[in-house]
Amino acid sequence: MRVLLPIPDRDFDVTEVAVPWRLLTQAGHEVVFATERSGTRAQADPRLLTGAILGAAPEPRAYYAQLCESAGFQATRGWAELDVEQFDGLLLPGGHGPGMRQYLGSEPLHEQVARFWSLNRPVGAICHGVLVAARAQNPATGRSLLADRTTTCLPKYMERTAYFATAWRMGRHYRTYPAYVEDEVRAALVHPDTQFRRGPVELLRRGSATDDRAAFTVTDGNYVSARWPGDAYLFARRFLSLLAG
Repeated sequence: MRVLLPIPDRDFDVTEVAVPWRLLTQAGHEVVFATERSGTRAQADPRLLTGAILGAAPEPRAYYAQLCESAGFQATRGWAELDVEQFDGLLLPGGHGPGMRQYLGSEPLHEQVARFWSLNRPVGAICHGVLVAARAQNPATGRSLLADRTTTCLPKYMERTAYFATAWRMGRHYRTYPAYVEDEVRAALVHPDTQFRRGPVELLRRGSATDDRAAFTVTDGNYVSARWPGDAYLFARRFLSLLAG
C-alpha cells in the first residue's frame, strides 16, 4: 500500500517521522513524502539529532540516517499537486521547531487532508501533527475534521515542561504557537471533555520497539492519534493495523 507522509522543509520530529517510516517499509508498504514544493530535501530538527535536551533516542536517529539515503525522501512530491486518491493511508507527524509553521498552517495542505479524510481511509496524527487535522475543515459542514472524533495530541503539561526545560537555552523555540496544542485541539471538538484523551502522565519513559508500557494512542474508527515521540512505535503499529483492516 502507499502511505502519504507530508513534512515541512525543516524542523519536523526525528522519531515521529523515522519510526513510522521504518515500520511501514519493513511491512512492505511504500511511503511517499510530500513537501510544499516538490523535490525539496527536507531536514529534521537538528537539535533532536545531537542527543541534547529532548533529543531523539539512538534507534530513531539511526532510522533517520537510513531514511535520508532513501530515494523516496530525496524526491518529495508537492502538496498542491497531489492526487490523494492514489494513497491508501495518511500520516501527519509533528515537531516543535519554528519551521513546523510552514506545514501546520498550510491551507493547501489542509485542503488535501480534507480531501483524503472524505475517502474514509486510515489517517494517523501524532503530537503537533494533530493540529493539521484539527485545522482542516470538512467543506460540507465548515467544522474541523476532528469535530466529532475522539483524539489525543501533545498534552499541555508535556508542552509546558518542554518549554520550561529549554527556555533558558533556546528561548521560545519549543513554543511553536502562543496557544498550546491541546487547547487548540480541544477547541475544535464538539464535546472536548469527553472526546479529548490526555492519557497517563508521562515525562521520562518512552515506548520502544519491544515495550509499549509507557506509550499511549487513541483509535477512533479509521483515525489514530498519539501524544509525543514516546508513543511513536505503538502509534506506527496501530496505524499498520488500520491499513491491514
